Amino acid sequence: MVVYLAGLLSLLLGALSLGPSFAHVLEAPPRLFVWSPELWREATVFNGQFALFAKVGGPLDVATILATCFLSYLLSNDRPAFWFALAGWGFFAAGLAAWFTLVAPANAVLATWQPGPIPVDFEAVRLRWETGHMAVAALKVLGFGSISVALLAPRAGQRLERDEKTRFC
Repeated sequence: MVVYLAGLLSLLLGALSLGPSFAHVLEAPPRLFVWSPELWREATVFNGQFALFAKVGGPLDVATILATCFLSYLLSNDRPAFWFALAGWGFFAAGLAAWFTLVAPANAVLATWQPGPIPVDFEAVRLRWETGHMAVAALKVLGFGSISVALLAPRAGQRLERDEKTRFC
């Protein structure tokens, strides 16, 4: 029952963490190719469109990493489920690391922007910000998929019971 609840918690937190990241991916094409620089800057920097993404998303990311780590521990004697759970943990941790290495530096630049003319480094910062979020989302998709496979894989005990039943039928 503990494995079941830890798996459910890992999947739930993973889905909630993946949601905002996937939303960034869905928003990216018009934001990169249609929106004017002024609109992008106004929506992204000055009007708080993404304020809750950080306040809610950051704790969700950390909680997902902790939950998948615990799930990996619980599955440590159940190969290959353990390896998939561990991969899920690794992908979610890599997603957070990617956010800190790709997106956070762009956010630091965005925090210095003021109303007025578009900054000269606008295109580079926007591209880094958007593609950084895409990379984070890709890692989270891999993490969610790995956790799902870990939980869908038959447990070692279940395999033994099933093999015993089929052998005598």
